[in-house]
Amino acid sequence: MLKVSAISLLILLCSAATGLAWYPRLAEEANLTAETAVIGHQLDYIIGPGETLVELARRAGVGFDNLVRANPGVDPWNPPVGQRLLLPKAVLAPDQLQTGVTINLAELRLYLVWIDGGVRKVRIYPVGIGREGWGTPLGEFRVSVVIEHPDWTPPASLRREKPDLPGTIPAGPDNPLGSHWIGLTAQGVGIHGTNQPFGVGRRVSHGCIRLYPQDILDLAERVNPGIRVRIVDQPVKQRLQAGRLYLEVHRPVEHPAEMTLPAGNWPIDRIAKVLAEARGLPVMIPPEP
Repeated sequence: MLKVSAISLLILLCSAATGLAWYPRLAEEANLTAETAVIGHQLDYIIGPGETLVELARRAGVGFDNLVRANPGVDPWNPPVGQRLLLPKAVLAPDQLQTGVTINLAELRLYLVWIDGGVRKVRIYPVGIGREGWGTPLGEFRVSVVIEHPDWTPPASLRREKPDLPGTIPAGPDNPLGSHWIGLTAQGVGIHGTNQPFGVGRRVSHGCIRLYPQDILDLAERVNPGIRVRIVDQPVKQRLQAGRLYLEVHRPVEHPAEMTLPAGNWPIDRIAKVLAEARGLPVMIPPEP
């Protein structure tokens, strides 16, 4: 079973009067070792005047849906000034995380794993994926091409939905692919930036995987044609570490949530509550005495 080490993160919080802060991004790298089960640390944030969760998600480098689920009951468009929020910057790795790219649709995150000096490292990026009727495909693929400043030619399927689209949109601020296109061996599917960053961390695309503009710049520098890309749909992640069970539950995208508990005397009511809430946060569950 894969174990992952925690990232040492710093946070600078300011007063509720401004809400401004600097945050380490999910994309900061961590080592994959056998020390702990959780990558990263949750961070707190105090809402300032005029802020929304959609704007905060982009600034903090987390996905919008993940931020909303981590803070149930908070109005994402009009959160109260002074409200304390939890930024979901701690995660469990998906099962069988391997060298290359892994995209977990259920949690709206992309994992990049590589080896540096014999040490396995990981970076994690929030993503937007296909909306209903335009699902992002599951399976094993490869990167086929990396293009900087791509033109965009709307596919025939999209032109049927929006017949007024131009034949081609050149590279630039109006291009929905953003600064880079990372094509996959899945026909018509790729990883790209966006000129609509508030759609990252949501199910709004036509099947492709979109990243924040700053994240696609980082990812495009780290991948090459041939690198492995694995797209999975794992809404329930679990790790057993030092006799404790860690669970992270997201709403299923295409398939019902299923899980098999490891051997042990686990508090079933507590586990059922974590499954029902599906807040997308790693939760540590000790065994019952």
